[in-house]
Amino acid sequence: MAVILSRGEKQVKIEIGAPTVIIGERINPTGRKKMIEALRERNFELIKEEALNQVKAGADVLDVNVGAAGIDEEKMLPEVVRVVMEVVDVPLCLDSGKPEALAAALKVYQGRALVNSVTGEETSLNKVLPVVKEYGAAVVGLCMDEKGIPPDAASRLAVAERIMEKAVSYGLGENDVVIDCVAMTVGADQKAALVTLEAMRLVAEKLKVNLILGASNVSHGLPDRKSINLAFFAQAVAAGATALIVDPTVPGVRRTIRAADLLAGRDEWAMRYLEDYRSFPEG
Repeated sequence: MAVILSRGEKQVKIEIGAPTVIIGERINPTGRKKMIEALRERNFELIKEEALNQVKAGADVLDVNVGAAGIDEEKMLPEVVRVVMEVVDVPLCLDSGKPEALAAALKVYQGRALVNSVTGEETSLNKVLPVVKEYGAAVVGLCMDEKGIPPDAASRLAVAERIMEKAVSYGLGENDVVIDCVAMTVGADQKAALVTLEAMRLVAEKLKVNLILGASNVSHGLPDRKSINLAFFAQAVAAGATALIVDPTVPGVRRTIRAADLLAGRDEWAMRYLEDYRSFPEG
């Protein structure tokens, strides 16, 4: 079971039982004044730098988000997609809640992108899925609906089932959808991570689909986020994650994910782990 992304002739497979795909999260203006200012001024040097640094650090795919106050996403997202494609050759994850912006970006994208995301809300399903189908993209299905993020694992499974059913009705299938069971900060709820991990195991067992996670959210608002994140990344892989949206430039992130893959039986003869160690002995 594989969701295949591409950029030109380069392919990345998000696949059950295969090594975890690392999706770089740093092209995102949320909470970053310098990036917001750069986007408003159409100065893309910081964007290029972030793209290059993340790929150098081991990102297989790059998430591209331009959502911020005063930014016209429908115009800016395709422009930034072009800029990123100029400097790196990895597939892109187009991150926006606006179907018009997604369509505009998909028009200029060269390959098969991952759309981030569609939710279980009827409006989202009916607006985003047709765009995904029209442009032959893949899509992240986010386990939230009109009521928000469900508080328990069974309810998140129900949302995932709804997303998959609707996707099928639009001619999409298991090779087109990656489910996100939603990571929430343990700073607000000590059991938040447990619910997410349980939901992932349920979805993996019941739906047999690929799982993605915006995993860094788990530590939001807490000190020493790195320690919490690394522990959670390993647990997420053990729970079935086949792709993680993370900051690969943080020391230890890539190596932790490689080690988690090895322990989860996804790295034959430890070849990927050993290759990583030889290439980046410092971690």
